[in-house]
Amino acid sequence: MTRGESRTTIAGPAGALEVVLNRPSDTDAEPRGLALVAHPHPLQGGTLDNKVAQTLARTFAALGYVAVRFNFRGAGKSAGVFDEGRGETDDALAALAYTRGEFAALAQRPPVLAGFSFGTFVQTRVAHTVAPERMVLIGPAVARFALEPVPPDTIVIHGEEDEVVALGDVFAWARPQQLPVIVFPGCGHFFHGRLPQLQRTIAGMWQR
Repeated sequence: MTRGESRTTIAGPAGALEVVLNRPSDTDAEPRGLALVAHPHPLQGGTLDNKVAQTLARTFAALGYVAVRFNFRGAGKSAGVFDEGRGETDDALAALAYTRGEFAALAQRPPVLAGFSFGTFVQTRVAHTVAPERMVLIGPAVARFALEPVPPDTIVIHGEEDEVVALGDVFAWARPQQLPVIVFPGCGHFFHGRLPQLQRTIAGMWQR
């Protein structure tokens, strides 16, 4: 567990829901807002401890946000079984509601919605209920799941050599939206060896 990180279990839609909070490193400053982070596919080993999900949380904590990760139902200490994104959307909303309750001063601010792989699909569903400040989609899972259009300022990052979701499929999804896609050359789906670059890229694009 890193500094400023806390892990707990709350009551979720399917039972226990495991949640991790990362607080900003500057403890004297008021947080800028909340950032909700969604992990990759739970049936393929995805959990809130996934390295990309952790990198997203740490990036937003460094930017001054309270970042919340959670385990989808059936992953880690979260109860329930996989629900193809429907129940997982409810899990995300429950984690966000919990965090808003813990940080009441931030409750009315639009959250950042960030996700990796399957988590990007869930976040596009969450955005139907909660209007985001901004979205960050890493390795968007457009090949298997029907990701809907996203706001024009959404940050989309994909690996050139992604072995799970072809770059061409991401372009096909982004093209009708005229949505820019940042491509990491020579990079696979899990961004091995590229996590510091991923953090720098997101932080560099963030408007202060």
